[in-house]
Amino acid sequence: MFEDAELQDDTDYDPEPIYLDDNEAPARRKPAHADDDTSSPLLDLEQPAKAGGERMWYVIHCYSGYENKVRHAIEQRIETMGMRDKIFDVIVPTEEEIEVKEGKRRTVERRVFPGYILVEMIMDEDSWYVVRNTPGVTGFVGMGTEPTPLRPEEVKAIMDRMAEDAPKVKVTYKVGQKVRIIDGPFNDFIGTVAAIDPDKSKVRVMVNFFGRDTPVELDFLEVEKV
Repeated sequence: MFEDAELQDDTDYDPEPIYLDDNEAPARRKPAHADDDTSSPLLDLEQPAKAGGERMWYVIHCYSGYENKVRHAIEQRIETMGMRDKIFDVIVPTEEEIEVKEGKRRTVERRVFPGYILVEMIMDEDSWYVVRNTPGVTGFVGMGTEPTPLRPEEVKAIMDRMAEDAPKVKVTYKVGQKVRIIDGPFNDFIGTVAAIDPDKSKVRVMVNFFGRDTPVELDFLEVEKV
């Protein structure tokens, strides 16, 4: 989905400030059902999909690092523009990672798809307008000229990944690099990474022991990059 999709209308984009309160933003045209704007067409930036009435997940693009601010801004616009019956959820896909730094372990939250946000919505002109014209949103992900919804199996894979109980270990070293062993009988030994097995979360390190190189198999969390 992400590899084949094209971003619509994110060329020559002039970044706008991200307002946490929609009332702070400069005046913008409202959806077609708003009392003070019943005849103006949508901004001619990209064409929304035709209204299908089906609740589906779509992907929008924003600048990397602004995902949470843009999510908050969309949620604010849903409230202020009365769109809870058409826009249901906004998610920044994340997963937990364990990283080892200076001999200490810490759990960090990592964005699965930097620069992308998932929105569950019924796509029509009004809902498209609310999301697409949120400051910080640079476009919907889609094939051709219309936003393309995620397939059910794609949604399930993302949700399952976010729901995983065991955090993944962030590996900062590569084969051939020097690492320090920080746990077990070889604690504080320096060795060279010979192989990495991501499926088993194991790393094989060549350690000079009694004048010979000895392979030692360790967990990812038992070594750190020198």
